[in-house]
Amino acid sequence: MRILLVEDDLTQLRPLQGALSKVGHIVDGAEDGEIAQWLMQQRNYDLLILDWMLPKVSGVSLCQQYRQAGKTSPVLILTAKDAILDKVSALDVGADDYLVKPFSLLELLARVRALGRRAPIWQGETLELADLQLHLNTLTLKRQEFTVQLSVREFQLLEYFLRHPRQVLTHDQIEHALWEWNTKPDSKAIAMLVHRLRQRLQMVKAEDWLQTVYGMGYRLVASE
Repeated sequence: MRILLVEDDLTQLRPLQGALSKVGHIVDGAEDGEIAQWLMQQRNYDLLILDWMLPKVSGVSLCQQYRQAGKTSPVLILTAKDAILDKVSALDVGADDYLVKPFSLLELLARVRALGRRAPIWQGETLELADLQLHLNTLTLKRQEFTVQLSVREFQLLEYFLRHPRQVLTHDQIEHALWEWNTKPDSKAIAMLVHRLRQRLQMVKAEDWLQTVYGMGYRLVASE
């Protein structure tokens, strides 16, 4: 999933961003509400994680604006507020869940998995193309009797291809889909990532499924 994580405390933002990235998510981190407002207009997110108390625009206000714009992806509010009325006010503006600080990282990841099942992109725990299977919770690729463990970036790229099977995806589309909003890959990063993914596909006898369309980009197509 692509996640927008908004937290003004860098000592919390960076570890949370790292933990979510480690399990395969693409995480745009923001430190204040105005940056988050801009990102909400620029990108489509599968999940929003918003701290309540933010500089400039609160997380609850961001959630309300997001819902008023007609967006339906799940929203998780993080806050030290634990009164029932606070929880009710967050839920009433459109939040799907509410997590009180301090919280366990394991609990956060579990709630992210649960909310992911409500996201518009949800297609189950496994993405498939013919007999090729990508298991989202374990970052593993399976085909017939073969199983391969993928790196986070390899997983993210294959997930993107499997969500757009048989479509030609350009370098710009891949960069926009896989890299965080304030980062830019090296000029050869995408070609190298495609090469590594082909090596993993070779391990399940599907290396020719990932095709280069010269002058355009790449596509994933099941071989006959």
